[in-house]
Amino acid sequence: MKNKQIKKEHFINLVAVAYADGKYTEEEMDFLSEKASEFGLDESDVNEIMQNADQLHFKIPLNDVDREEQLSDVVCMTMIDGHVDTREYNLCLEIAKRLDFDKKYLDHIIELTSKLWKF
Repeated sequence: MKNKQIKKEHFINLVAVAYADGKYTEEEMDFLSEKASEFGLDESDVNEIMQNADQLHFKIPLNDVDREEQLSDVVCMTMIDGHVDTREYNLCLEIAKRLDFDKKYLDHIIELTSKLWKF
């Protein structure tokens, strides 16, 4: 049960990032759908989370692996539409700091992701 709660919190964090600019792109929706399926979340939970995106609060994972995975997914979410706008970057930076990572580490993750995705 605890593992399911961690995955739900991870999904909530991704939705918060996707909705940072006030809308979802098709690419963001595809990524969220993929993650919801991967995490085994049921449709009613997913719908409720996405409908309340403007009220979501970021949850901090307790272990290093989950923190790193969440930051990587957050970066992927912001880059999925091919660019990172200022609001998305600032949200990533805020999330990185909450996860106990600095700006240099965030920029490194963004650079690696860019290279992997060939932006």
